[in-house]
Amino acid sequence: MDFTLTSEQELLRDTARSLLEKECPISLVRAYQADTSAADGLWKHLSQWLELGQGPLVDLCLFLGEMGAVLAPGPFFATTALWAGLGLDGTGTVAFVGDPTMPYVLDADVESIAFVGPEGAGVLPSESVDAHRVETIDWTRRLFHLEVTDEPKPVETTPLADLRERAWVALSAEMLGTTRWLLDRTIAYAKERRQFARPIGSFQAVQHKLADMALVHEQAWSAVYYAAMAIDADDPDRHRAAHVAKIMAGEAATRAAKDGIQVHGGIGYTWEHDLHLYIRRAYGSEHLLGTADWHRDRLAELLL
Repeated sequence: MDFTLTSEQELLRDTARSLLEKECPISLVRAYQADTSAADGLWKHLSQWLELGQGPLVDLCLFLGEMGAVLAPGPFFATTALWAGLGLDGTGTVAFVGDPTMPYVLDADVESIAFVGPEGAGVLPSESVDAHRVETIDWTRRLFHLEVTDEPKPVETTPLADLRERAWVALSAEMLGTTRWLLDRTIAYAKERRQFARPIGSFQAVQHKLADMALVHEQAWSAVYYAAMAIDADDPDRHRAAHVAKIMAGEAATRAAKDGIQVHGGIGYTWEHDLHLYIRRAYGSEHLLGTADWHRDRLAELLL
């Protein structure tokens, strides 16, 4: 399989990186905790890219990778990876009925909510439900508990299994961006921080941690984009590959978070340092849509 990006895909990735670095500084992420309207300007830009949710998964993954690198808040993931993954137009999110890996609903204050389960799918406008915010470790990812009184309107959508696999891989791609930031900043800090008159990056123990972080990131990148390509091609291996992608992305993100804060030492534990924001996203995403252990169990069922 050829993992080389086309010139159009490289342009998409570079455009997303330039846009998000400009429109989503870390100050916006911090302000979003107290006031979600801080991201309104960012959403105006991102809403122009919602068609990615209806296109090839590889393209969406490239964009989401850059979203994860800046911790972009807002309903872009819910709309493109979940709502659009059902084949629906406009903006919305998805409530997975009876799914233990997703007991809450992402960004339930968007335009519409699709309720999806083994029996089919139905849609309600968001004003027809009572949404209660659930506090989590990652305030950039807003989760809600819903109380529904009206009956959702039945709609024809893509199969639930296809939606779930697409969402797993899309989330994994976003996690790659968060992992990349953690790896890059940890390497940079190891070059700058000096101890015993030497950069700490010259110490073998630190080098081993950095090497392990880089290795699992590369492994996860290959797993995620293989899965995305398999889904785009409707390859029979797509089911296995989607589970492997979430497993590897979760391993890479949590390894980068754990080793990154160890290399940073005391400064990494402070509120003023940005590291804790990325650690929150890494561990929050690991538990979203199934942990690595949950996906290992599903993968074992497929193989055995």
